[in-house]
Amino acid sequence: MGYLSQDDHTLVSNAVARAEMTTSGEIVTVLADRSDSYADVALVWAAGLSFTAMSLFAMLPQPFLDLWDGLIGGWSHEWTTGELASMTIGLGLIAFVLGWLAASWDPLRFALTPGPVKTARTHARAIKHFKVGAERRTHGRTGVLLYLSMREHRAEIVADEPIAAIVPAEVWGEAMADMLGEIRQGRVAEGLAVGVRDVGKVLSQHFPRADDDENELPDRLIEV
Repeated sequence: MGYLSQDDHTLVSNAVARAEMTTSGEIVTVLADRSDSYADVALVWAAGLSFTAMSLFAMLPQPFLDLWDGLIGGWSHEWTTGELASMTIGLGLIAFVLGWLAASWDPLRFALTPGPVKTARTHARAIKHFKVGAERRTHGRTGVLLYLSMREHRAEIVADEPIAAIVPAEVWGEAMADMLGEIRQGRVAEGLAVGVRDVGKVLSQHFPRADDDENELPDRLIEV
């Protein structure tokens, strides 16, 4: 994948280290190429195309039959019920295969995937990464995950329960807006660093750093 250089990784890691100097919270950053393969979306589109082709044949069979007769030499004949059924099934199978092959192309599949589906899959993947990498892994359960999914153009901020109970979800909106503002300009590392900075400011207000606080989670950016 390689969205970021080593210098970019260092920039984000340093931002995490600075943000955690004033809070007992632990910030984890994850950059993903995609949050899902959306293979099921390709199958849905292929099935829809197949059903459409069979429906069109059922409503307007003559153009299809004339085309077939032309392909086999121009001799028309009386189609039996079995032949018509076979033609319907054949058209459906051809449409399904062509639709599946077309939707298997990444740019087209992502373009055909509805926005709400991308949002839901990105959120689910962020939660999964949070459960693995941050949830309940700190002494005070003060972990926060910044998750960025490049193909979906989606980002998520997920916090441990003690943080979520104090900090309203809309507070993270400012951090999200600042982060995405940079990312939209193509400055991905800078965007993540800004997001980390804003999250650190919020955490420092509610979870200030104690004298005996230890760094419990790695500061490095995780690319998956």
